[in-house]
Amino acid sequence: VQLVESGGGSVQPGGSLRLSCVASGFSLDDYAISWFRQAPGKTREGVACVAVSEAVTYHADSVKGRFTISKNNAENAVYLHMTNVTVEDTAVYYCAAERRSRLCFIVQSTMEIWGKGTLVTVSS
Repeated sequence: VQLVESGGGSVQPGGSLRLSCVASGFSLDDYAISWFRQAPGKTREGVACVAVSEAVTYHADSVKGRFTISKNNAENAVYLHMTNVTVEDTAVYYCAAERRSRLCFIVQSTMEIWGKGTLVTVSS
Protein backbone atom coordinates (compact mmCIF):
# COMPACT_ATOMS: atom_id res chain seq x y z
CA VAL A 1 0.00 0.00 0.00
CA GLN A 2 1.65 3.20 -1.10
CA LEU A 3 1.41 6.56 -2.79
CA VAL A 4 4.12 7.76 -5.14
CA GLU A 5 4.44 11.38 -6.19
CA SER A 6 6.24 12.55 -9.31
CA GLY A 7 6.46 15.55 -11.58
CA GLY A 8 8.39 17.91 -9.37
CA GLY A 9 11.30 19.95 -10.64
CA SER A 10 12.46 23.46 -11.33
CA VAL A 11 10.18 26.01 -12.94
CA GLN A 12 10.32 29.76 -13.50
CA PRO A 13 7.83 32.14 -11.91
CA GLY A 14 4.68 32.25 -13.96
CA GLY A 15 5.27 28.76 -15.28
CA SER A 16 3.29 25.54 -14.96
CA LEU A 17 3.85 22.08 -13.62
CA ARG A 18 1.77 18.96 -13.16
CA LEU A 19 2.31 16.72 -10.16
CA SER A 20 1.12 13.11 -10.13
CA CYS A 21 0.18 10.89 -7.23
CA VAL A 22 -0.25 7.22 -8.10
CA ALA A 23 -1.76 4.76 -5.65
CA SER A 24 -0.83 1.11 -5.49
CA GLY A 25 -2.19 -1.63 -3.29
CA PHE A 26 -5.52 0.09 -2.78
CA SER A 27 -8.22 1.75 -4.84
CA LEU A 28 -8.94 5.45 -4.93
CA ASP A 29 -12.59 4.49 -5.28
CA ASP A 30 -12.58 4.34 -1.47
CA TYR A 31 -10.24 7.16 -0.54
CA ALA A 32 -10.11 10.91 -0.64
CA ILE A 33 -6.73 12.31 -1.67
CA SER A 34 -5.12 15.49 -0.43
CA TRP A 35 -2.05 17.41 -1.45
CA PHE A 36 0.10 19.08 1.20
CA ARG A 37 3.31 21.04 0.91
CA GLN A 38 6.15 22.02 3.17
CA ALA A 39 8.28 25.00 2.28
CA PRO A 40 11.81 25.38 3.69
CA GLY A 41 11.61 26.43 7.32
CA LYS A 42 7.83 26.28 7.44
CA THR A 43 5.23 23.85 8.68
CA ARG A 44 3.40 21.58 6.29
CA GLU A 45 0.16 23.02 4.95
CA GLY A 46 -2.81 21.69 3.03
CA VAL A 47 -3.12 22.64 -0.63
CA ALA A 48 -6.07 20.80 -2.17
CA CYS A 49 -8.13 17.66 -1.93
CA VAL A 50 -10.50 15.55 -3.99
CA ALA A 51 -13.14 13.20 -2.63
CA VAL A 52 -14.03 9.80 -4.04
CA SER A 53 -16.17 11.65 -6.52
CA GLU A 54 -13.88 13.77 -8.66
CA ALA A 55 -16.57 16.42 -8.72
CA VAL A 56 -15.93 17.20 -5.05
CA THR A 57 -12.76 19.21 -4.59
CA TYR A 58 -11.34 21.86 -2.30
CA HIS A 59 -8.47 24.28 -2.87
CA ALA A 60 -6.79 26.39 -0.23
CA ASP A 61 -7.06 30.13 -0.67
CA SER A 62 -3.32 30.38 -1.32
CA VAL A 63 -3.64 28.35 -4.53
CA LYS A 64 -7.24 28.93 -5.58
CA GLY A 65 -7.46 29.98 -9.20
CA ARG A 66 -3.92 28.80 -9.91
CA PHE A 67 -3.84 25.13 -8.91
CA THR A 68 -6.38 22.47 -9.86
CA ILE A 69 -6.68 19.00 -8.40
CA SER A 70 -8.05 16.25 -10.59
CA LYS A 71 -8.51 12.51 -10.41
CA ASN A 72 -8.37 9.63 -12.85
CA ASN A 73 -9.92 6.51 -11.37
CA ALA A 74 -8.89 4.37 -14.31
CA GLU A 75 -5.25 5.25 -13.61
CA ASN A 76 -5.75 5.19 -9.84
CA ALA A 77 -4.08 8.57 -9.79
CA VAL A 78 -4.59 12.13 -8.66
CA TYR A 79 -2.98 15.16 -10.24
CA LEU A 80 -2.17 18.68 -9.14
CA HIS A 81 -2.07 21.10 -12.05
CA MET A 82 -0.03 24.12 -11.03
CA THR A 83 -0.13 27.31 -13.09
CA ASN A 84 1.20 30.85 -12.62
CA VAL A 85 3.54 29.59 -9.91
CA THR A 86 5.43 31.97 -7.65
CA VAL A 87 8.54 31.58 -5.53
CA GLU A 88 6.21 31.09 -2.55
CA ASP A 89 5.11 27.79 -4.12
CA THR A 90 8.58 26.33 -3.62
CA ALA A 91 8.13 23.31 -1.37
CA VAL A 92 8.11 19.56 -1.08
CA TYR A 93 4.67 18.42 -2.17
CA TYR A 94 3.09 15.35 -0.60
CA CYS A 95 -0.05 13.46 -1.40
CA ALA A 96 -1.97 11.59 1.26
CA ALA A 97 -5.01 9.35 1.41
CA GLU A 98 -7.89 9.10 3.82
CA ARG A 99 -10.70 6.55 3.71
CA ARG A 100 -13.63 8.85 3.18
CA SER A 101 -16.31 8.94 0.54
CA ARG A 102 -18.49 11.98 0.09
CA LEU A 103 -16.21 14.82 1.17
CA CYS A 104 -12.53 15.66 1.55
CA PHE A 105 -10.58 17.73 4.04
CA ILE A 106 -6.97 18.86 4.08
CA VAL A 107 -6.37 17.80 7.65
CA GLN A 108 -3.02 16.12 8.21
CA SER A 109 -3.98 14.25 11.36
CA THR A 110 -6.65 12.20 9.61
CA MET A 111 -4.50 11.05 6.70
CA GLU A 112 -3.78 7.32 6.70
CA ILE A 113 -1.30 6.87 3.85
CA TRP A 114 1.43 9.33 2.84
CA GLY A 115 3.74 9.57 -0.12
CA LYS A 116 7.38 10.53 0.26
CA GLY A 117 7.04 13.82 -1.57
CA THR A 118 8.32 15.55 -4.68
CA LEU A 119 10.27 18.81 -4.67
CA VAL A 120 9.07 21.85 -6.60
CA THR A 121 11.48 24.75 -6.92
CA VAL A 122 10.29 28.03 -8.40
CA SER A 123 13.09 30.43 -9.28
CA SER A 124 14.25 32.66 -12.07
